[in-house]
Amino acid sequence: MIIDMRSDTVTVPTPAMRAAMANAEVGDDVYGEDPTINRLEELSAQMMGKEAGLFVPSGTMGNLTAVLTHCTRGDEAIMGHLGHTFLFEAGGVAALGGVMPHTIPNQPDGSLKLEDIQDAVRSEDVHYPPSRLVILENTHNRAGGTVLGVDYTAQVAEVAHRNGLKLHIDGARIFNAAAALGIKAEALVKDADSVTFCLSKALCAPVGSVLCGSGEFIHRARKLRKQLGGGMRQAGILAAAGIVALQEMVPLLPDDHRRAHLLAQGLKSVPGLVVETDPPQTNMVFTRLDDASPLTGSELVMLAAEKGLRFGMVGERRFRMVLHHWIDDAAVTKAVDVLNSILNS
Repeated sequence: MIIDMRSDTVTVPTPAMRAAMANAEVGDDVYGEDPTINRLEELSAQMMGKEAGLFVPSGTMGNLTAVLTHCTRGDEAIMGHLGHTFLFEAGGVAALGGVMPHTIPNQPDGSLKLEDIQDAVRSEDVHYPPSRLVILENTHNRAGGTVLGVDYTAQVAEVAHRNGLKLHIDGARIFNAAAALGIKAEALVKDADSVTFCLSKALCAPVGSVLCGSGEFIHRARKLRKQLGGGMRQAGILAAAGIVALQEMVPLLPDDHRRAHLLAQGLKSVPGLVVETDPPQTNMVFTRLDDASPLTGSELVMLAAEKGLRFGMVGERRFRMVLHHWIDDAAVTKAVDVLNSILNS
């Protein structure tokens, strides 16, 4: 058996999702006639506390569509230097939208300092691009799956709106953040102008994300989605899995977080390995090799894969392990045993 902790993107649809996909009622979504897509978008907007939603093939397209809806060519978007939009979306906001990323430092918890956001806002000057948007990421991937709280997000929104900027939240794992805090996801995005969340990570759907915002915002975003090639036809087959994801998988996310705690506790007992996320806030555990370990990071990943354990490198000697629906307690125990056998053989 392969234990795949590289990401929660490796999740596969549940039997309930496959059944829903097989029986989905479909129509032409570009015409607005796919009833299953419409139900998913309505449910998503309701869960985010927004007026409308827009189904997109990926979180990257969702974030790009949001940026292009909020900004025009030559505008500037303020974001963290470790944010997904800056690091892992192929420079799309610049390449396709002509929008300039203005990066400021992410703090260890994934947040952006309020004063750094304020200082990044451009004054009216012929030499400067106009500041139009602030982007937050919640949970924050590269900070260790950390959670940004309600009060902090409200403070960022206040800074943005006071300066005439919009706030977009890359909420790929916003339901993980909500589960960690024991609140509804809509509380975490109520002050944001838009939010994107993924169906195909910890929620196990095979494809898709949803962008939510005001009705007017989504109306404009729909045309941009079409320009980007995201206008799909009988996509209700995909949306059906997304509906199951929202209704059945969201309540199960605390199980992933519990197992992340189990994994972190187990790995703390493995000599040669240092657990950085202790305790993990959500479903990610970040570790690194002790300085005294003779192995390289690549060697450890290779040896673990040979024993049926997959995880990702995020630095020369640093690793990320992501818990998800298809990792059970037994898999957590085996993962600890595999690493212990490699590092202490």
